[in-house]
Amino acid sequence: METEEQNVAKAEELKVLANEAFKDRKFSHAIDLYTQAIELNGRNAVYFANRAFAHLRLEEYGSAIQDATQAIEVDPKYSKGYYRRGAAHLGLGKFKEALKDFQQVKKMCPNDPDATKKLKECEKAVMKLKFEEAISVPGSEKHPIADSIDFRSIGKGRNSSVPTEIAIAAVTVAVMAVAVMLFRTSKTTIVATIVVGLLLVLGAWWWSGCNTDVEPQYSGARIEGDVITLDFVKKMMDDFKNQKCLHKRYAFQIVLQTKDMLQALPSLVDITVPHGKRFTVCGDVHGQFYDLLNIFELNGLPSEENPYLFNGDFVDRGSFSLEVILTLFAFKCMSPSAIYLARGNHESKSMNKIYGFEGEVRSKLNETFVELFAEVFCCLPLAHVINEKVFVVHGGLFSVDGVKLSEIRSINRFCEPPEEGLMCELLWSDPQPLPGRGPSKRGVGLSFGADVTKRFLKENNLDLVVRSHEVKDEGYEIEHDGKLITVFSAPNYCDQMGNKGAFIRFEAPDLKPNIITFAAVPHPDVKPMAYANNFLRMFS
Repeated sequence: METEEQNVAKAEELKVLANEAFKDRKFSHAIDLYTQAIELNGRNAVYFANRAFAHLRLEEYGSAIQDATQAIEVDPKYSKGYYRRGAAHLGLGKFKEALKDFQQVKKMCPNDPDATKKLKECEKAVMKLKFEEAISVPGSEKHPIADSIDFRSIGKGRNSSVPTEIAIAAVTVAVMAVAVMLFRTSKTTIVATIVVGLLLVLGAWWWSGCNTDVEPQYSGARIEGDVITLDFVKKMMDDFKNQKCLHKRYAFQIVLQTKDMLQALPSLVDITVPHGKRFTVCGDVHGQFYDLLNIFELNGLPSEENPYLFNGDFVDRGSFSLEVILTLFAFKCMSPSAIYLARGNHESKSMNKIYGFEGEVRSKLNETFVELFAEVFCCLPLAHVINEKVFVVHGGLFSVDGVKLSEIRSINRFCEPPEEGLMCELLWSDPQPLPGRGPSKRGVGLSFGADVTKRFLKENNLDLVVRSHEVKDEGYEIEHDGKLITVFSAPNYCDQMGNKGAFIRFEAPDLKPNIITFAAVPHPDVKPMAYANNFLRMFS
């Protein structure tokens, strides 16, 4: 009895330490301390709910759901259990499941204004989702938005030099001329016909906006013809740095040209680095444009002599995602071998809808670009192999052994990421310290051990796995007996994690990884998640 009381008291002490670690944003350490408290006293729902909260901060939504569910099982009347689980479902885009949990919170706490507010926002999200499902066009019937866009026709548009009043007068006179044709002599008819023709040409010219030059008052970066040059990219980056916008015509041109390049690639791209040359791999950037500029400052701009691979999750969370993606795409157009781009789990409609990219694009450009980016993201390759030795993927490995590179190369990737299978696992999986495989702490994909990594490398005659997908305090982590490296390139992630960023330089022929770390740089006062789903911002 005395030992049990001691365990309860010790567990409370650990909870206090864990709470302090959480306040200091040391979420992994907080999880360890909550775990120790649970081992001493597994009948306290608060410990499970608090650990769920720490998992939420690390975007480990699967683990958060498990802990919140455990809190509910320990104490079905503990409202925070439902609250945490609802937030975790929301993070995964599972609005309907989140709605059930927040309805339960409201039922248990009918006078809680915060619960009422979150329930209303969740109801709005579910209603919006149902509406979008109702009006959606089946995939087999939907035509690519890219096929309907001619960027060369985008310029002055209807803002031509002909005043609206003149155009209206022209149409009026044309109508009067038609009336004359009906009631006058043949000579008059001929004259009226000529007048009608001229006036209709004038009206059509005004209405269609046939003058496609970019507005003369536009002072930003310009593409001359079809070729995207380094001078243009530099000017565009400088404009972005000063929070200026790129003209829609040029944005369309960059995105459409990138789409053409990407869709011609296989799902697994082979990269050859010549003897004595170097190659740089970057991890998640997540819309942190000013940190991307810092990478280029530290390591040089992308070029054929200084090529890069950006390993997915270019967008979302950071509020300069559009600037990031247009910069990366512009370099790809400028020189396809200067930069390689891989898909991450955030290059998807479901993530972009929640975590900010969709809202940012809609705010800075328009709805057409939202659809266009979704199409282009489906063209991004899923993995790369450097000199037949280094396998680079955003997430990780697979739920089964024996997966060959040829199978990855043949994946039909031109779709939204599925919730299971090889493509899902490439984008979502994470390494674990224990051997074998386990459930995903994210709720999607799986966790895999060093034995899984080593078998995959051996079966495919590879030396190393490089992946991203996870925040690391130092910007990187070497795991699985040196056979796997995680690299993350968004320092002080979301302005709150305090982590470093990192990138990896490889030099042929030995391809020994040289890891460079860097700190965050200042950016304009636009908070992360500024364009995110309203409901999600409540929990951020």
